[in-house]
Amino acid sequence: MKEVNIIAVDLAKQAFQVHGAAAEGSVVFRKKLSRSQFLAFLSRQPACLVAMEACATSHYWGREIMKLGHTVRLIPPIYVKPFVKRHKNDAADAEPIAEAASRPTMRFVAVKSEEQQARAMIFRARDLLVRQRTQLINALRGHLAEEVANGKGKCRSDRDQESQCDSRSHELAHSDLEPDPRISISARGHVNEPQL
Repeated sequence: MKEVNIIAVDLAKQAFQVHGAAAEGSVVFRKKLSRSQFLAFLSRQPACLVAMEACATSHYWGREIMKLGHTVRLIPPIYVKPFVKRHKNDAADAEPIAEAASRPTMRFVAVKSEEQQARAMIFRARDLLVRQRTQLINALRGHLAEEVANGKGKCRSDRDQESQCDSRSHELAHSDLEPDPRISISARGHVNEPQL
């Protein structure tokens, strides 16, 4: 039996497709493994290159596989796509990963530590919060500006209008966001809209 040089893994929720390739590219094995079988199978293999697409769980699996003595390479999915020979399905997904990993000019993603992933998660969550807050403030400014433009406000000039809208949107954005009963009633059209 030929010695495996590259093991390509297609990660999924329950079953992983594993494709073993020799140094010249010939197929050594193709297997479908459950999560519980996956690490046990890799622990029985000689130390080699294990390639996976960079996805949601690939960093966790990369860390676990490195503990077994293998070299792990994560490939961005966009770089794997050109190597797909036929329609995408679970059984055929691992082979293109092995093909892509064997290319000398392939770009890989570094396996992140738990700390790096935690910092990235905090950064992304904060970034989302800031974008949503800005979106809300801009929407409120727009709605309040329309009120003033429709003659329902008490502003006399553009400068007064901007300052009133800014102060009102700041006040609303920093309130505890309790729903105003007047808004829901006026939105249904049952009563006249209140003057602000």
